Amino acid sequence: MNEAVDTRLSLTFLLGYDDDGDEKLQTRHFRNVQPSASNEALLQTAQALASLQQYDLEKIERNNTYELFE
Repeated sequence: MNEAVDTRLSLTFLLGYDDDGDEKLQTRHFRNVQPSASNEALLQTAQALASLQQYDLEKIERNNTYELFE
């Protein structure tokens, strides 16, 4: 498999609940992440960023982009 050419870190926060009891979520995306960064390093970074936020962290995602054909 080819190496990732771009990586994005996404953090999803729980803002609260609407009148029907459904979760209200907000996702923040951090671009220009080094594709060579380890999952452990991204997890630590995400947890540090989440500690600066007002809302509870619901989910952490890593999104890699690969170039399939040059």
